[in-house]
Amino acid sequence: MSAASRTPRLLDHLVLPVIDLATARNRYEQLGFTVAADALHPFGTENACVFFADKTYLEPLGIAQREECEAAALAGNIFIARDQAYRFRRGQDGFSAIVVSTGDAIADQARFQENGISAGGMLEFSRPMTLPDGSEAVGSFRLAFAADLRAPDFFFFSCQRVQPLPSDRSALETHGNGVTGMAEVVLSEPNPTDFQYILQEVSDEREVAAHSFGMDIETRNGIKISVLNPAGMTGFFDKKTTGHSRGLRGRAIVFKVADLAVTERLFAANAVTFIKKDNRLIVPEAPGQGVIFAFGE
Repeated sequence: MSAASRTPRLLDHLVLPVIDLATARNRYEQLGFTVAADALHPFGTENACVFFADKTYLEPLGIAQREECEAAALAGNIFIARDQAYRFRRGQDGFSAIVVSTGDAIADQARFQENGISAGGMLEFSRPMTLPDGSEAVGSFRLAFAADLRAPDFFFFSCQRVQPLPSDRSALETHGNGVTGMAEVVLSEPNPTDFQYILQEVSDEREVAAHSFGMDIETRNGIKISVLNPAGMTGFFDKKTTGHSRGLRGRAIVFKVADLAVTERLFAANAVTFIKKDNRLIVPEAPGQGVIFAFGE
């Protein structure tokens, strides 16, 4: 694909390993999020997604059947193998992958292979989802994976909805904390520009904003993917990462809210610990929430 024919990708969703869905659901509801019903994958994992009005979502990912996961990983399922590796190295709660949308995962797979960033074979699967009215729909997906061997704790994939789930999720997209979508996704690495190439390829975006705290790439739906050095993590999020070994790590998600005062009142009522910094409410990691959540208008 030539640079002239590229179209920057939409950020689709984030994969967030969790210790179990019940713990994650309790935490997300304490934070004022509406959480979808639990849904099983056909390879041993399960999720309980959080959908936003900007058509992005979070995928808290739990283990439903460990034996099925182990068998799937041995059979070459990259999604499961990377999840198992993440949990082994980083623990049960965290942030392991950024997902972009695609209309042609097969073409993405070929491009990832050509550019030396393919993480392995494609994955195709279908799964049911229970809608708010109690009805059930089935979605089919095709995934192409990308990774950098220097970053064992993070990966990327493009997601093609071969058979999309129903698009009217308005009941699930309304949240008590006022969140309407994501503004920024934050990774960390001591020398951020060492990973510029894979971020450019995955997002199909050549333009990179480099600065003293790291670098940023903007997706087509206006969500910024930032990679921050230790000074950036401390300055923006009060997070010390001075002992950070090399490689990308998922660190924070910044959400857009309609009215920050409403969000703050909900946090106070629900005994959520947070700090105020740069017109944001910053909520540190907690069981079921493996990364920093920040909220701003």
